[in-house]
Amino acid sequence: MAPPPPESTHHHHHLLESGLLLDAGKAPPPAEEEEKEEQGTSSSAAMAAGRKKSEASLLRGRLPRLPRGLRRAAAQLQEVFLGTKLFPLFSAVPLAVAAESLRLGRAWVFAFSLVGLAPLAERVSFLSEHIANTAGPTAGGLLNATCGNVPELIIALLALNKNKMEILKWSLLGSILSNLLLVLGSSILFGGIVNIGKERPLDKRQADVSIGLLLLGVLCHIAALVSKYTSSTGDNIGLSSSVLQLSRASAIVMIIAYFGNLLFQLKTHRQIFEVEEDSSESNSSEDDDTDKSVIGFASAVVWLIGMAAVIAMLSNYVVTTIEEASESMGIPVRFISIILLPIVGNAAEHAGAIIFAFKNKIDITLGITLGSATQISMLVVPVTLIVSWVSGIPMDLDFNLLETGSLAMTVITTAFTLQDDKWHYLKGFNLVLCYIVIAVCFFIMKALPTPTKKEDA
Repeated sequence: MAPPPPESTHHHHHLLESGLLLDAGKAPPPAEEEEKEEQGTSSSAAMAAGRKKSEASLLRGRLPRLPRGLRRAAAQLQEVFLGTKLFPLFSAVPLAVAAESLRLGRAWVFAFSLVGLAPLAERVSFLSEHIANTAGPTAGGLLNATCGNVPELIIALLALNKNKMEILKWSLLGSILSNLLLVLGSSILFGGIVNIGKERPLDKRQADVSIGLLLLGVLCHIAALVSKYTSSTGDNIGLSSSVLQLSRASAIVMIIAYFGNLLFQLKTHRQIFEVEEDSSESNSSEDDDTDKSVIGFASAVVWLIGMAAVIAMLSNYVVTTIEEASESMGIPVRFISIILLPIVGNAAEHAGAIIFAFKNKIDITLGITLGSATQISMLVVPVTLIVSWVSGIPMDLDFNLLETGSLAMTVITTAFTLQDDKWHYLKGFNLVLCYIVIAVCFFIMKALPTPTKKEDA
């Protein structure tokens, strides 16, 4: 057979350098297909930024003689576990199990479990997208919204089951603060540095919707906090009962508001929240087709259940060992719950937001950060409260004075930052500084004695 012409050899070499592997004899996609723009949600785009798409194709090329069933299973294993740039962190999962089984220091169990949650959270979003692709746009969007914060919800429910209310509230609060200040701020900061000397435009319509929901959530928290200090009830039992009833009513309102937002986002005004990918990302479309052939609907459901089970196991380790790890490391539980847990647990999504800001896709970054914060504030928090209500465990929306004040100022600061349709690095710099101030505040609180009910801050 005559050797291929130099131009063809060069083209194949370029494809290999780009991380693509075409099957033998398969013609490259037409140019017009490569330039076709696609639409999708910002949450799916975020996780796509941290994925490696070619492993499944590579495996099929290396294992041609295996039976079809084994080859498919092997391709799924590699796609699920090696299809993310965070795959080295999967090693923390067996290390956490070993540390727990061997009764090593609680700090080791906590650290390994926390690190192991990062790739698992990314894979849950990856698998939920595969299921959503076959469920239609509305059901798929609802599924992505529900699965996007599975780790936070599992940690919250486990903390609720162990009656660790402070850890529950701190971890949820930390996710909101992290998304609005650290992730959004660092994304705008680094994206602005790339475009130094320029003001870049942004579409603030979806930001306005999310900020409105977040302000409603802040109002519910403030109402529960203020009622504790303004109630005329003389006894503590009556006071706690009134705060509890107010919190439960507010939780119902928050859930209604969140599903109203989903109707607005997925049905009536869907065009506002759709993001477009340019031609430079057309390779993602080709790889997505490959992924669909490797992981089908049933397989994705099975993998999703398995991932959720492992997340539940690691989350149980985290909730069980956090106090002892705090004492061992000399770091306050409040700081670990509000600052460290959200940063490590959502590392993949956070990295995706920053990557898109680097590419001047600030609208996708806004969708990731504001969308995640809104899900936590308006869905996970009230759902946890409703579950506690049904379970007979008292939980309210009173997050204490310092925590509620931090939440309120965070939402207000974010709203002012996004009030116009321009962004530059200074806005991100200010948000990051606000996060540092809050982090330092929660860190130095370790020196204070355990607060009483009225002084609890």
